[in-house]
Amino acid sequence: MEIVYVYTKKREEFGRQCNFTDRTAESLVDIPVDETLKESFIERNPCESAIQCAPEMSEHEVNTERFETQSRGINHVEGGWPKDINPAEVEQTMRFRKKVEKDEVYIQAIQQLGSVMEHTIKQNNAVDIYEEYFDDMAEDGCVEPPSAKTINVFRDPNEHKRSAANISWYPDNAQKLAVAYSVLEFQRSPPGMCMDSYIWDVESPNKPDMTLKPISPLVCIEYNPKDPHCLVGGQYNGQLAFWDTRKGSQPIEVSAISNSHSDPLYKCIFLTSKTGTECFTTSTDGQVLWWDIRKMAEPTETLILDLAKGDKPTLGGISLEYESTMPTKFMVGTEQGVVLSCNRKAKTPADRIVANFSGHYGPVYALQRNPFFPKNFLTVGDWTARIWSEDLRESSIMWTKFHRSYLTDGCWSPARPAVFFTSRMDGCLDVWDYMFKQNDPTLSLQVCDEALNCLRIQDSGSLLACGSHSGNVTLLELSESLSQQQRNEKASVTQIFERETKREKILESRYRELKLKERAKSQQEERPAEDDGEDASELVDEADKNFWFTVEQEKIGIEKKEKAAEQ
Repeated sequence: MEIVYVYTKKREEFGRQCNFTDRTAESLVDIPVDETLKESFIERNPCESAIQCAPEMSEHEVNTERFETQSRGINHVEGGWPKDINPAEVEQTMRFRKKVEKDEVYIQAIQQLGSVMEHTIKQNNAVDIYEEYFDDMAEDGCVEPPSAKTINVFRDPNEHKRSAANISWYPDNAQKLAVAYSVLEFQRSPPGMCMDSYIWDVESPNKPDMTLKPISPLVCIEYNPKDPHCLVGGQYNGQLAFWDTRKGSQPIEVSAISNSHSDPLYKCIFLTSKTGTECFTTSTDGQVLWWDIRKMAEPTETLILDLAKGDKPTLGGISLEYESTMPTKFMVGTEQGVVLSCNRKAKTPADRIVANFSGHYGPVYALQRNPFFPKNFLTVGDWTARIWSEDLRESSIMWTKFHRSYLTDGCWSPARPAVFFTSRMDGCLDVWDYMFKQNDPTLSLQVCDEALNCLRIQDSGSLLACGSHSGNVTLLELSESLSQQQRNEKASVTQIFERETKREKILESRYRELKLKERAKSQQEERPAEDDGEDASELVDEADKNFWFTVEQEKIGIEKKEKAAEQ
């Protein structure tokens, strides 16, 4: 039924304001009940339902997909020529140039620009815009507190995570770094484990720049400093592999397994040579082998690390050190805690091992000479890092405190002679600055919650890469206070090393004196003859004189330095 109610209004009242008034309620329409519609409906019994006033919420976690980037090159060709002229044809381009040079518009443009260019050239010749006005003024020391920040993290893309065993920086710049991945625990490799290692671009952490495919997992890797496209890798099975990045992921050549190491190849270093293709390696099988990567069928030389001069090797090599300024000398750090100083050009094989330095209770994982003072070198092993001098073989001249966790690697800063770095099993990176303090590290960073296996600093001294147990490589940028040499730092470090070396010499001579006294006392008790007593007393007197003479010379040297400083 349709209900209609009509409102009427005069035309003259249109547009006026509406006035509302109260009125009594009235019934407009009355609809009676239709009993026939009752059959179309069903009665519903009353029901109760509980309602919670608090909003119901749920928590979800979503891992976004990783965005992979890829770099591609573009070949730029010469442009700006008409379509009918080929830029590669010299005759066509010369003919077109002569035609343009005869054009009046071209001649007018050159004449107008010539006067402007002449004025600019005269102005540049009159004022040297590159002149340095404050070259003679010394720079103020950096007051920035030591710090480091994480730039990138490079993760092992494989399902089975492996340890980052070794890192090598690209020689020309800090754009790339090569990382060797392997599982170093004996017989802990999962079945079907990937054996690839990678070269990473510093600015692209999502995808490796290149993949290296060895026949056995790589334990160490090293770029050729003379050819940045070539690098070598030491494999877990003892073989040495050589890659040329311009020729793909497969190794160009691999050493014969019968002439290689019988244990994992832990360290490889390139030598300074005319060809730039010579390197030497070491392993825990007790051998040091020299190679030429152009012919890797067999090593060119072999050295057995045998202090006892016996047939069986007694010491296993883990780390190597080579200084280009001393091409015939090298050093080997062993798993027995002994550092061997060797000479490659010795006359006999027995004379190749010149000296040994004992001070660690475990393997020497890192061994490096100071870049500014080659006579002093750093060793890292057990719970300490030690600084040695070649003049002293009995003990180190400086050492760090004993840490709660094991030390795994270390290196000197190439920019500052007083700074070195150590990594620990608890995931901490320690930065030591002996110009700041010597008892504790200047800066300690908790890089990760797992063990740090290796670290490598770039040649500029501002970028440091750390490899962890699960294959994550963290790239850190050091502050200027840790990467720029301070005023008079080199002279101060020289004084520190000389002072500590002389102190150890005095203590060593005193220790020898006490040993002579004990020997003399035991000889008197065993042989009470007067002659033996006189000989022993002469030895003691001579040792006593030598000791006090060394002390007096040290005092005289200190007084001379103080007088020279006052003048």
